[in-house]
Amino acid sequence: MPNMIKLTQAPFKMNIAPIRTEQDYQNALKRLSEIFEAKADSPEGEELEILSVLIEHYENKHFPIELPDPVEAIKFRMEQMNLKQKDLASLIGFKSRVSEVLNRKRKLNLEMIRKLSRSLNIPTDVLIQDY
Repeated sequence: MPNMIKLTQAPFKMNIAPIRTEQDYQNALKRLSEIFEAKADSPEGEELEILSVLIEHYENKHFPIELPDPVEAIKFRMEQMNLKQKDLASLIGFKSRVSEVLNRKRKLNLEMIRKLSRSLNIPTDVLIQDY
């Protein structure tokens, strides 16, 4: 006979349903805040995990976050890393070319995208967009 798992507690009933409306979403957020501190191996912890997935799905569908503009992403990373335009010359080419890219007068080419992605840790998905 296969090993049987003996439950020591009564089964926990979750009221989980798809999130289809704004009201469903608000209710799910309210419930999430109520069980937010639940232990992972508890019934509430399992509910928290499932509810988080449902909320994330609803938010991705109804509140998508678009990728940042390539030039703005480069400028942002430059600021974060305390880089000047001259510091990008080795990645993009001459200082004048860096200026053209940052002023949207020149498009990024494939080699520039690769180097910027590696050096500035900007996803290529961001850099390949039209601008």
